[in-house]
Amino acid sequence: MTARTDRQSPAPHPTGSHPTEGHVADSHDLIRVHGARENNLKDVSIEIPKRRLTVFTGVSGSGKSSLVFSTIAAESQRLINETYSAFVQGFMPTLARPEVDVLEGLTTAIIVDQQRMGSDPRSTVGTATDANAMLRILFSRLGEPHIGSPNAFSFNVASVRASGAITVERGNKKAEKVSFTRTGGMCPRCEGRGAVSDIDLTQLYDDSKSISEGAFTIPGWKSDSWWTVRTYAESGFLDPDKPIREFTEREMHDFLHKEPTKVKVEGVNLTFEGLIPKIQKSFLAKDREAMQPHIREFVDRAVTFTSCPECDGTRLSEAARSSKIQGISIADACAMQISDLADWVRGLEERSVAPLLASLGHALDSFVEIGLGYLSLDRPSGTLSGGEAQRVKMIRHLGSSLTDTTYVFDEPTIGLHPHDIQRMNDLLLRLRDKGNTVLVVEHKPETIAIADHVVDLGPGAGAGGGTVCFEGSVDGLRAGGTITGRHFDDRATLKETVREPTGTLPIRGATKHNLRDVDVDIPLGVLTVVTGVAGSGKSSLIHGSVPASAGVVSVDQAPIRGSRRSNPATYTGLLDPIRKAFAKANGVKPSLFSANSEGACPNCKGAGVVYTDLAMMAGVAATCEECDGKRFEASVLEYHLGGRDISEVLAMSVAEAEEFFGAGEARTPAAHRVLTRLSDVGLGYLSLGQPLTTLSGGERQRLKLATHMGDKGGVYILDEPTTGLHLADVEQLLGLLDRLVESGKSVIVIEHHQAVMAHADWLIDLGPGAGHDGGRVVFEGTPADLVAARSTLTGEHLAAYIGA
Repeated sequence: MTARTDRQSPAPHPTGSHPTEGHVADSHDLIRVHGARENNLKDVSIEIPKRRLTVFTGVSGSGKSSLVFSTIAAESQRLINETYSAFVQGFMPTLARPEVDVLEGLTTAIIVDQQRMGSDPRSTVGTATDANAMLRILFSRLGEPHIGSPNAFSFNVASVRASGAITVERGNKKAEKVSFTRTGGMCPRCEGRGAVSDIDLTQLYDDSKSISEGAFTIPGWKSDSWWTVRTYAESGFLDPDKPIREFTEREMHDFLHKEPTKVKVEGVNLTFEGLIPKIQKSFLAKDREAMQPHIREFVDRAVTFTSCPECDGTRLSEAARSSKIQGISIADACAMQISDLADWVRGLEERSVAPLLASLGHALDSFVEIGLGYLSLDRPSGTLSGGEAQRVKMIRHLGSSLTDTTYVFDEPTIGLHPHDIQRMNDLLLRLRDKGNTVLVVEHKPETIAIADHVVDLGPGAGAGGGTVCFEGSVDGLRAGGTITGRHFDDRATLKETVREPTGTLPIRGATKHNLRDVDVDIPLGVLTVVTGVAGSGKSSLIHGSVPASAGVVSVDQAPIRGSRRSNPATYTGLLDPIRKAFAKANGVKPSLFSANSEGACPNCKGAGVVYTDLAMMAGVAATCEECDGKRFEASVLEYHLGGRDISEVLAMSVAEAEEFFGAGEARTPAAHRVLTRLSDVGLGYLSLGQPLTTLSGGERQRLKLATHMGDKGGVYILDEPTTGLHLADVEQLLGLLDRLVESGKSVIVIEHHQAVMAHADWLIDLGPGAGHDGGRVVFEGTPADLVAARSTLTGEHLAAYIGA
């Protein structure tokens, strides 16, 4: 191992003199990992210095997350959970011990990852942090008129009134009359959601027809269905042969709004219910992303969400909005940009709540310091990007008095403009300087450069990775021969010529979020990059203002819905041609080659492992003994294609499978096409049967991109496609973007990476700042023009990047 950075000198002896030998407690200055085998790690053994900033780097899929998150952080959290009583552990997530021989010197790990915050409609930036809780207390103490406790200002608490008798069975029991009231701040109309759903009845039925003529236009509602159409036709409440527009007022009310009522249809007991509540329960209660495409299309057509007319979208009751401090209600405070709210709180001088004002001011200042001052507290947390969510989670740790803690970050620079990366670096160094161990998984050279210690994993991805290629200083990495070392100082250059657009996509008067009545023409048939500091309005312009009629395919990093049975082969549709090829070669039916269908191992039901739930302890997943983890029945594995059985094919990497299905006996053009697309997006290392739940955000985005690459024409919107990409892979991404444009597609990329900006045909730069300081187009033109003008922050950083 190469030399480590110098250790700090030991603390002075209590008497003031230095002891000749350090205290034995000072010798525990390393986290030792020995024999780590989680996922693709190959018996990795490393020593990580404590109270230092260590950056883990390497190509996508090299094993960084497996080492940092699935081994070090996971074991730290598991050991902490074990200190609680069995009763408490029953309420906590259960964690299995990672595959590792020895882990020594662990400290408490705090994981700050990029998992999107829950998209619960009642969760906002304010409720996800402590800011709303403190604001509610502030208004309950200072608000005029006084309306009640902090609950009276919470849009998640409904007002309740009740009265009755209560009998307590203790001693000489007797009934007592009691009444109970609780004042909550929830708007009763929208129930604290801020929006109400309206159903477009014309999308549910054709009112010129009768029910028996097939008036319903709802997907899946067939005329012979007992649970739907037959119930309405034979309930006795409606005339099935009369056109719906001729229903009496009573019939119309029963048809649309009737409460659930038991009816008999041909001697069978069924429940009749009004059409609107029935649609709300059967369609609207489900997660939109989990719906089948044709159902989702119907819901998008039939349901419109509008701002609640009673609370004007604030989610709060009239009483909560009426109580004010210096003319500002809690709804006004939550709608303010956080940087403005921080100034307002500082202006309140009330000695009775001075500690509360200090804490609230500190929390709001932390938002500003971390570059999120442009958010407002009423922003729904589900609308935050992965990078924003990660920085919101950081806020509670910035002022923490804890030291000797291990902070674990997953690409903290995601979503940050080069201008903001310096600020993030300062925060990481501050956490380290307080005496904490900071572990960062990162690809950006600006952040790798500040490391005290670098661990480079690789050399390749998937099965080709999982080993430590380098450990040491940043200078050592530069001089080393690893892929990261070789590409560390790579810089893209401006293109000599740019493509000419084939048309334009006009956006007029865009005002979503912070956009200031923006008019812009996005050129078509070229590579357009939209940039600007975080919060300048890029996503509002592209995701919120590009007309849906433009045939847009949006490829983002949101999680892919699916169980641990879902994998790249099932998601991309690759498994269908593979199953057919196996069936044809062996003269049997295709369903045998599905681990979710007839061919599944009967013991593990095609999962490959048998789960044993141990209640409060971590459940145990043991490899199925009958199929040896292959997921298929033994008889199915006797069928071969090109000398391989179906389980061996699913264990192949994309690159191997591309070669396998490209020629010879196993040649399957339909499968080969999909595999080529997966290789093109840089996923050649993924195995076909790897569960989707184990993919990173960047891998998910590239997987979605691969599935859409076969679509005809259209406009592609990519949201930070460099996320999770190693320096060496960025070049491959640029080649892919070029191929997409050359195949006739228009590509719009929201991106902060200077290499992608330099490669663009056209740049649209938003700013000049974030929040209400942004929302304007500050530059449109070619990258060369931007570098020459250096009129914006982006222009300055791009010029510095290419060395102009």
